Amino acid sequence: MSALELSAAIRSKEIAVVEAVSAYVESAKQNKHNAFITLNEEYALKQAATVQKRIDGGEVQTPLVGVPIAVKDNISTAGTETTCASKMLSGYKPIFSATAVEKAEQAGMIVIGKLNMDEFAMGGSSETGAYGAVKNPYDVSRVAGGSSGGSAAAVAAGEIPLTLGSDTGGSIRQPCSFCGVTGIKPTYGAVSRYGLIAYASSLDQIGTIGRNIDDCAALLSIISGADSKDSTCIIDKGFEFPEKSAESNGLKSLRIGLPRNYFKKGIESQVKEAVLKAAEELGQAGAVVEEFVMPYMDYTVHAYYIIACAEASSNLSRYDGLKYGYRSGSARTLSEVYRLSRSEGFGLEVKRRIMLGSFVLSSGYYDSYYKKALQTRAMIKSAYDELFKRFDLIISPVAPTTAYKIGENISDPMKMYMGDIYTVSVNLAGLPAVSLPCGFDENGLPVGFQLIGDSFSELKLIKAARVYQQRTGFHNMLATEFAAERERS
Repeated sequence: MSALELSAAIRSKEIAVVEAVSAYVESAKQNKHNAFITLNEEYALKQAATVQKRIDGGEVQTPLVGVPIAVKDNISTAGTETTCASKMLSGYKPIFSATAVEKAEQAGMIVIGKLNMDEFAMGGSSETGAYGAVKNPYDVSRVAGGSSGGSAAAVAAGEIPLTLGSDTGGSIRQPCSFCGVTGIKPTYGAVSRYGLIAYASSLDQIGTIGRNIDDCAALLSIISGADSKDSTCIIDKGFEFPEKSAESNGLKSLRIGLPRNYFKKGIESQVKEAVLKAAEELGQAGAVVEEFVMPYMDYTVHAYYIIACAEASSNLSRYDGLKYGYRSGSARTLSEVYRLSRSEGFGLEVKRRIMLGSFVLSSGYYDSYYKKALQTRAMIKSAYDELFKRFDLIISPVAPTTAYKIGENISDPMKMYMGDIYTVSVNLAGLPAVSLPCGFDENGLPVGFQLIGDSFSELKLIKAARVYQQRTGFHNMLATEFAAERERS
């Protein structure tokens, strides 16, 4: 069942909430893909009983009431360990929950556990965390993508119907592409970041991952909206999306831009073919698809990593071995507490980004690097503003490749960083985007594409994604079913 179908069955008394939660808890316990870090069975079952009483009493009848959910481990959950997959935060239990988690629980959803990721969301493969690599459910020898790899893999494996992830430079969209599931990265400011442990504050955004666009949109409508605890959350009220029957007119008069320079070099031929077929499908649904050249493509990754690492070096300075989190047992002086705690508590990729960020912010280099990156960011946003005068949406690949082998690229950071070439500009401009599965390569690995919209154009994105998924079936098969079918054939 999809999440919406499960909730409908719960509300019609076909399935009890405890029954649904127990089934997913048992599935998550197996953790075949190392997607879960923490599983809170006792809390989940207690919450399930409470939600059942609320349903029976007519207190709550939301579209996702009774549905189990899991949360990326950089999103705070009161009383449940939240580690960012880092030794530095081992044992840390927040005293409050993120606003997005609170809204989900108020709507009658049940959080069953926390999901694996790249350490402090720094990575594109979910290999850099302290709890080991997340395995792709389509091929366990391959990465699940990152940094929200656990969030995508758990959905793809059928271990949970919906998850919350975070997207700083493609961290929802890329693992969705690698794992064959659907994800939404909302407009910056549409979902509160309160309780999201910061990597790069001007880029981070909480989003949703599920099997199909309707499940993701339903969860987004719950978690979006104003929050007095987050001054960057500027939306007045949560999104409201129409029923899918309203999309029967297709995409008539919708203008979609296709950046032809995204398909010139560095992209695998089968990824290119699948994304172009998706564009063709949208054209057959009534959209007008027109090619254009995406400006500043050669500068986006460079600007992104300078800005993201600069913000990370500032945000992570609070982890000093004194207030909370990991403290080295070998430290004998205050200086050693700082040095050893951070040396032992952070992993290699986090250290690399802190050092890069500190360098670009340092005296003598600030103007040469950080200031120019900010100027480039402004130019990228301005370019998107001009493009959205011509187009309603932009279609592009999510990643230049399908999922690669675990360990294959981890020692080559430049190669890993260039894998973000199609996604980071969206975060630099604060725009919304959806990632949708659109095919498979010769190895049976999923391919995804993304639709990008102007700020707060989520309604257009959901409509286009819904029409595409009504016309195709790539989102309907779980990885476990695909694997079983491949073994039979």
